[in-house]
Amino acid sequence: MYQSKIDVYQFHMATIRARKKADGTASYTVQIRINRDKKLVYQENQTFARKQAAQAWAKRRETELSEPGAIERANRKGHTVREMIDRYVLEGAKAIAMGKTKKATLLAIAASYLGEIVDSAINSQVLVDYALWRMSPEGGGVKPQTAGNDLAHLGSVLSVARPAWGYEVDPHAMGDARTVLKKLGYKMKSRERDRRPAMDELDRLLEHFFEMQKRRPSSINMPKVIAFALFSTRRQEEITRILWDDLDEQRQAVLVRDMKNPGQKLGNNVWCHLPDEAWAILRSMPRKTPEIFPYNSESISAAFTRACKILAIEDLHFHDLRHDGVSRLFEMDWDIPRVASVSGHRDWNSLRRYTHLRGRGNVYAGWKWSEKIIGCVI
Repeated sequence: MYQSKIDVYQFHMATIRARKKADGTASYTVQIRINRDKKLVYQENQTFARKQAAQAWAKRRETELSEPGAIERANRKGHTVREMIDRYVLEGAKAIAMGKTKKATLLAIAASYLGEIVDSAINSQVLVDYALWRMSPEGGGVKPQTAGNDLAHLGSVLSVARPAWGYEVDPHAMGDARTVLKKLGYKMKSRERDRRPAMDELDRLLEHFFEMQKRRPSSINMPKVIAFALFSTRRQEEITRILWDDLDEQRQAVLVRDMKNPGQKLGNNVWCHLPDEAWAILRSMPRKTPEIFPYNSESISAAFTRACKILAIEDLHFHDLRHDGVSRLFEMDWDIPRVASVSGHRDWNSLRRYTHLRGRGNVYAGWKWSEKIIGCVI
């Protein structure tokens, strides 16, 4: 709910109203009304989180609307960011399941004030203002890297909206916004994550999940899933897509379908070698379904996250098992091509950050859980 008090700032064609919300934050709505011969020919509203951005946008729109033919072009019904995101999520789901983090981020953007802005109004200034708002207390007080992730996911939508759907999106808006934020000193790219599970953390997790297996035999066999993720270096979505028909017995390899790749989302099927430990885990699984691990990817993630919370294991993600698995191979003195044959990396340069770990040997040699994991049944 808004409080009744409204501050008004006057412009030539525009009025900016600052509305105080019940939670103490404010939003700034620009209303532009243009009359010709006492008849309303155009009106437009946009809401911003910062007064400076609202003022700048009002001045820019006044200049744009004063150009010949601008009113006629502006009267075209625009498409909001929310509409673009909804369409992107709907049509993308028909091709391949979208990552839960990306989907949640896009839906949060759609629900924010930015979701109401129309395509023709999206420019670098609007995107910069959104990033600054996200980093402010009113927008959640997120780190620059998180705001950068927001822009990256939104950029995926904007890059499709113009060529695929004909929406009026400035193709340079996102690039210009990132340049501005960089010039302002914000580091929008996430640091490379280097978290790996400690042996005692794995011990506690496996003890927890083996106990769950006793109580609920029909639950997800997390001991096998965790160990397979670690030794195969596979992502959780990839694990749940593997079919028995995807195995090559002679080569000890698995066909990883639609492997995550920045430049290719669909049809990126890659044959990956399975180290002996991962191969043994697969061979221990019962052939009851076409899928080797017939589980829901999000359920695996939820179970892992919930266990870490119960066990007070901080800042450990399921994806960190992949990082640990790749690092282990380098520590066993495997070279880059051989490691890439397991991990599926096409760009060997992305593996170079692991190479300084050489020389520790196989820390999982004689691992006390190996026999129990391979021998346990669903």
